Amino acid sequence: MSGIAIIFLNVSAVTVVVAALVVYFDRRKTRRTLEGLDKLLDAAIAGSFTETVWDESLLSSVETKLANYLAASEVSAKNLAAEKEKIASLIADISHQTKTPIANILLYTELLGEKNLPEDCRDCVTALTGQAEKLRFLIESLVKASRLETGILTLSPRPAPLSDTLEAVAEQIAPKAVAKDIRFTVGATNERAVFDPKWTAEALFNLADNAIKYTPSGGCVTVRTTPYELFCRIDVTDTGIGVSENEKAKIFQRFYRSSSVMDSEGAGIGLWLAREIVTGEGGYIRIESQKGSGSTFSVFLPRE
Repeated sequence: MSGIAIIFLNVSAVTVVVAALVVYFDRRKTRRTLEGLDKLLDAAIAGSFTETVWDESLLSSVETKLANYLAASEVSAKNLAAEKEKIASLIADISHQTKTPIANILLYTELLGEKNLPEDCRDCVTALTGQAEKLRFLIESLVKASRLETGILTLSPRPAPLSDTLEAVAEQIAPKAVAKDIRFTVGATNERAVFDPKWTAEALFNLADNAIKYTPSGGCVTVRTTPYELFCRIDVTDTGIGVSENEKAKIFQRFYRSSSVMDSEGAGIGLWLAREIVTGEGGYIRIESQKGSGSTFSVFLPRE
């Protein structure tokens, strides 16, 4: 082998070694940088992050930016908490300030109704009572919705039997069903699910109230429970006017009211509030309906 060939082989060997060393140290540097970033993120998640390096390296720049971001996030969190406190105070004030005047209006209209009034005045008193009741319902619904949205009131799902909640809803809705000559029945059940009894009763009452509202006199509303492996299904079925296909996605929107029911009572909050409650418990609501053929609102509550 000639001397030139030996030199070429030596140069090649040195080149390979140098390249290997470059790759090794580059990967080592990259690994150390990634490990450093991993520690930074762990510290940020744990809430114990502090800047430790002050040099011209990329890691130092990342530390500085992360520190600035966390500081800004902390300020935003404090501002958000302050805004929630203001909203909570405002909602409490609205609830308190409106409760007494509305109660007084209803009291005075009741007293007026006991007087020997002319027929036209009695009609005015009846209309005034209805409007005051509607106003009270609207304010109560808005307060409940605002408290849920802002986190002032939180849902507390827990394992519980469904029978007690369904019985409470049936007892609460019975007067409306009797007044409209609608047969309201609740199927017996021994099933259990994970839910907040108070708020779930609110959601189911809204669904039952909606069913009675849009079911003609002489119709029927039934509540039945069906167990599945992961969920428990509660069906609220009516023989009412039904929902058209293009409105099924809209009826759960806040304040939405179909043009076909504008003459009926309601504010477009009940179904929206029901969905918010059930969703907050880890469940969901589904509707099956055809225009003119009644509706079934199905509530799915988790079993575990």
